[in-house]
Amino acid sequence: MLTRVKSAVANFMGGMVAGSSNSESLGGSDLPLKYPYTRPEFLGLSPDEIECSADHIARPILILKETKRLPWATGYAEVINAGKSHLNEDQACCEVVVVRSRPSAGGNSTSNRPPTTRRRSSLPNGEGLGLRENADVEPGLTFHYWGLFDGHAGSGAAVVASKLLQHHIIEHLQEVLDVLRNPAQLAPIIQGEEPTNYHLTPTTHRGITRAASLRGAAGAPGSPSHPPPTRFFTEKKIHHESMVMGAIENAFKEMDAQIERDKAVFNISGGCTALCALFLLGKLYVGNAGDSRAIIIRGGEVIPMSTEFTPESERQRLQFLAYMQPHLLGGEFTHLEFPRRVQRKEVGKRMLYRDFTMSGWAYKTIEDDDLKFPLIYGEGKKVKVYPLTQYEHGADDVLVMGTDGLWDVLSNQEVAEAVTGFLANCGPDDQHRYTMAAQDLVMRARGVLKDRGWRIANERLGSGDDISVYIIPLRYGNLQT
Repeated sequence: MLTRVKSAVANFMGGMVAGSSNSESLGGSDLPLKYPYTRPEFLGLSPDEIECSADHIARPILILKETKRLPWATGYAEVINAGKSHLNEDQACCEVVVVRSRPSAGGNSTSNRPPTTRRRSSLPNGEGLGLRENADVEPGLTFHYWGLFDGHAGSGAAVVASKLLQHHIIEHLQEVLDVLRNPAQLAPIIQGEEPTNYHLTPTTHRGITRAASLRGAAGAPGSPSHPPPTRFFTEKKIHHESMVMGAIENAFKEMDAQIERDKAVFNISGGCTALCALFLLGKLYVGNAGDSRAIIIRGGEVIPMSTEFTPESERQRLQFLAYMQPHLLGGEFTHLEFPRRVQRKEVGKRMLYRDFTMSGWAYKTIEDDDLKFPLIYGEGKKVKVYPLTQYEHGADDVLVMGTDGLWDVLSNQEVAEAVTGFLANCGPDDQHRYTMAAQDLVMRARGVLKDRGWRIANERLGSGDDISVYIIPLRYGNLQT
């Protein structure tokens, strides 16, 4: 029974989380690879170095050759598993991205082709390749992006997600770019219209029951003898951070869907988790699907920044939906949530919405089915927000992102103590301190090879999984203009 439940949940969660032993065979070995296996581009490894890194006995820890390869002096380290799989199934990506308005109708999607006019290399302060953009185009909206992907039953899905997830995020941010450029106003409920607040008095429909309203009874709002009022409910105020959250969540869903489509024509093995962090407009957004994890360490305090998303954690919610859906959604309800009740005159317009996989908001084109009464239930893949620029951060205040190979053997508190203790012995202006801290953290989780396998402190079993870690200093966010 549990196996069937986990299988059903894996199918629901899609390509970025699901993975099975037969997923590779479904694609067929005769299909071409969408992207060849490699290690993160910012490591700058040669093919020979990549081959040498896949040593399951020595398990060498890989770190940045140059700290300037990543923005904010970000530290990164990784190590391959102890023999669980032939390749390191973790992947990572880090970029500084410039989002611009969508091209004219008929332009190609960016999800399969990198937008060279909107993206730059990961080098900070304009060093290295710099921005690859046209001088005569409009100013864009810049965000910093860090991503970790943990492959399951193969490395293919993790490689694809590491190449393309940020482009799906770009596309969804483009849809709300005009809203984000105007921080003084709330997001308009109907896209293209001015934001408006409507308030109903408590006595507006005092004598009409909710049941009568749903049935369209005589005298009920929406019934033929009683035209609907301007609004059924007070509108929710949708702030800009919810729009960014919605863009990230929708990007996760589209990445899922693209991997599933691409498996029909490319050899893409397995599935993967996804953990990403975005710094945009003074706030840090962390999105997670799977069992990777992110925490902020600030002044010695641990602030969890991700909610782990696994088949077991979603079991009760999905069972509840399966139980409720047959009679509650049978032609009377919509599972989508809107800031207010949708009106028939708004069919064809683009309106704010969110579904059960989202905690943020996005726009969709209203259809007839959206006129049904909304049934609001649950949340899925999560995005958390940290108001970075509202705090002053010291040199030891960091965001730690790691795949499950780290968290399987070290708790949040153990990671925080290890990082804080290591950084305390480094000069605050040492640009290598975060890379060395990441290396130290991976070493603590991997442990030392002994007669009884890999062992960490107190002779506990070390991690035999792939381990990938970012350590991102937050003080650089305070320096952004």
